[in-house]
Amino acid sequence: MNPLLQSLTREGVLINVSVRYWRAHKKLRAEDLGLEPDKVSDRLISLGHKRLLPKEATAALALVESRAHALVEANTFPFLNGLAHFVPNAKLGEVTGKLKALETEFWQAKQQFVSEYRKLRDAALEEWREMADKLSDDPARVVAAIEAAFPPTPALERKFGFDTQLFQIAVPERLGLDVLAIGDQENLINARQQAAREAAAKIREQTQTFITDCVASLREQTAQLCGDMLQSIRTGETGVHQKTLNRLIRFIDQFKQMNFVGDTQMEQQLENVRRELLTRTAEEYRQGGATAVATLESGLTRLADTARQLARQDATELVQRFGGLGRRKFQLAA
Repeated sequence: MNPLLQSLTREGVLINVSVRYWRAHKKLRAEDLGLEPDKVSDRLISLGHKRLLPKEATAALALVESRAHALVEANTFPFLNGLAHFVPNAKLGEVTGKLKALETEFWQAKQQFVSEYRKLRDAALEEWREMADKLSDDPARVVAAIEAAFPPTPALERKFGFDTQLFQIAVPERLGLDVLAIGDQENLINARQQAAREAAAKIREQTQTFITDCVASLREQTAQLCGDMLQSIRTGETGVHQKTLNRLIRFIDQFKQMNFVGDTQMEQQLENVRRELLTRTAEEYRQGGATAVATLESGLTRLADTARQLARQDATELVQRFGGLGRRKFQLAA
């Protein structure tokens, strides 16, 4: 296995989270309104997806979904253009634990929705009956189309799911072969082996780019946070606020957990800032007056400049060192 892939496999796993629930949408067609499709002008009539239920009916489910995706986005790196997300080992327990809590919330919200489904549907159909007169000369047809779009309760149960899947990164060496006629096997074997070679090459090719992007991303996040903090200090009513300082404290801890590549240069810069700037409270900075605040701003500006400079640097040496660690671990295991 490629040394970079060895190291990557040792340092984390891929995670994919899928949240499904009934969206309560119906795509209206011209026929649903009793209109001829070729006589409907898109400029004048808006069809497309319409809500069957008010937005608040599925708000709890939507909130859990957004929180789950936000959790993954904040604690992982997108892998192969977002096909999955790479979560470092140091973050795995936290991420999976929080996902389990969100899954519990999801099933509770689903149970609440299903228990109220009949009442919600009846109320929505009543509103649609009132609206149908304004939409069509054949309101009964509109209501019938809307009513048919509501699934029966047994079918509704199958439209919900909260799935968390973990994968280990691996390069395919060969693809399996189903039992086929003799004449088909040779073509299929060749096609599958070609697909396996192409997939393996793509993963190897993109692994170095992925690791480089992870390093640059953490450095850029450092610079962005410093910029946000400086903006808050300079424009906020209280000047230096403790919440502002706490953001950097949490970020430094987060950086260490996400730093699976071993970016000691950036990590040391952050530790220096923790030691030099974050031992004071916001109140102490305010009491210290303009001189103390200027010291804080100067330190944040230097950190931001350094992070931007590092983000633009060639990270090849750091990536190669990361891959070399994987090669040494492999040799020791052998």
